[in-house]
Amino acid sequence: FISTTTYRACRCIQPVLFACLKMVKVPESILKKRATQAKIAEGVKADHDAAKQQKKADKAQWIANAQQYEAEYAAAEKEAIANRRAAKENGGFYVPPEPKVALVVRIRGIIGVSPKAKKVMRLFRLLQLHNATFVKLNEATIRMLRLIEPYVTYGYPSLKTVRSLIYKRGFGKVNKQRIPIADNSVISSELSSIGINCCADLVHEIYTCGPNFKAANNFLWPFKLNSPNGGFSSRTKLLHFMEGGEAGARGEEINKLVVKML
Repeated sequence: FISTTTYRACRCIQPVLFACLKMVKVPESILKKRATQAKIAEGVKADHDAAKQQKKADKAQWIANAQQYEAEYAAAEKEAIANRRAAKENGGFYVPPEPKVALVVRIRGIIGVSPKAKKVMRLFRLLQLHNATFVKLNEATIRMLRLIEPYVTYGYPSLKTVRSLIYKRGFGKVNKQRIPIADNSVISSELSSIGINCCADLVHEIYTCGPNFKAANNFLWPFKLNSPNGGFSSRTKLLHFMEGGEAGARGEEINKLVVKML
C-alpha cells in the first residue's frame, strides 16, 4: 500500500528522471561499432542468400547436364544396335569405331622391371601395385603399352566402369594434394574454366575422350584398387591374357576385373 503523499512525490519526480535519461549521450565509438556490426551482418546475409541462389542454380544445371548425357549415351547405344541389325540383314558385319580410351592396371611390382618400362609406367602414373589410370589411345601410347605389357593389364572401360571408378575411388588433385571427390565443388574449383563442374561432366569427358581429356585425366589421382577377389594365380600372372594369363590387353574383359578389384 502506497500513501497519497508518496504517490504524488513519485509523479513529480518522474518527468525529471525522463529528462535526465534523455540528456545521457551514447559514446560515439559505440555508435560506430553498432553501425559496423550492422553493416557486416547485412553483408553476411547478402552473401548467404547469393550463395544459396547460386547453389540452387548449379544443382539445376548439373541435373540438366546429367539428363543430356544420359540421352546421348542411350542414342549412341540405340544407333549401334540399329547398325548391327542392318548389317546382319544385308549379310555383312558391323565394325564399331575403335576405342579412344583404355584403362591400364598395374599388376606387378618393381622387381625385374627394365628401366624403359619403369619410365613408361612413370609417364602413365602407375607408381604402385594395383594402380589404375585412363590413357588416351593413339599410335604413341599403343606402342608404350606394348612395352609394358608384362607388368600391366589393360582394356576398354565401359560407361559403368568409368562411373564406378570415379564415384567409388575418385580422388582429385587440388593444390598438389589428394582430395576425395565427395562434392562437386572439388571438381568445379579446379576444372570450371574448361566447362567441367560436376561428376557427370567429368565422366562424360573421360568416357567420350573429349577435347579436355588431358586436363580431366590429370585432375584425377591414379586409382588405388584392391587385390582382385581370389587373387592372381602365381602360375598365370606372368603369362599374356591370350595365353590364359593376366597380363597384356584383355579388351572389354577389363570391366570384369575392375568389379573384382573395387
